[in-house]
Amino acid sequence: MDEQSIIARALEGEVNAFNQLVLTYQNLAYSIAYRVLQDESASADAVQDSFIKAYRALGTFQGNNFKSWLTRIVVNTCYDMLRAKRRRATDSLDDLPAEAEYTPYLIDHAEGPEAHAERMELNALIEIGIRALPPEQRTVLVLCDIHGYAYEEIAEITGQPIGTVKSRISRARTRVRDFLLQNPELLPATFRPYKE
Repeated sequence: MDEQSIIARALEGEVNAFNQLVLTYQNLAYSIAYRVLQDESASADAVQDSFIKAYRALGTFQGNNFKSWLTRIVVNTCYDMLRAKRRRATDSLDDLPAEAEYTPYLIDHAEGPEAHAERMELNALIEIGIRALPPEQRTVLVLCDIHGYAYEEIAEITGQPIGTVKSRISRARTRVRDFLLQNPELLPATFRPYKE
């Protein structure tokens, strides 16, 4: 059954149809929430809250792109959680651990151990650079460069003008690049800047 008919059934109040949408989009929703919130428990809560909000607001869905509509709800829920967290006591960034657990990556059996180690090392450094970004920049960078959304879709999801989206993505990319270049010794040899 195609997604439009599932959405139509969900709009008619069929809970099983909405549950199918949840199963389809729960991994995407969690991935976005985790990259914005950087916390497993908070991300799971955000996803659950987002699906509840989506179910309650299903009548407002205009029939455009369900994925973008749901992603906007997830992003807004994450922003609400970040604002609530800021109102509470905050921890110093200096107290945060320098290393974090990362979800397992798929292993390309064609690459050698050294290439794999370098790739994982670079992925970890990029992830640390992304974590250091302000939430607004981190969100648009994740939506664009990790999840592949177009600028127009990101503008729709975040409710920001397309110029703001492009500017935030550009700034985020620059900050991550600068972070990586400040630590060239940590980069795998093939990614270090060339020095004469």
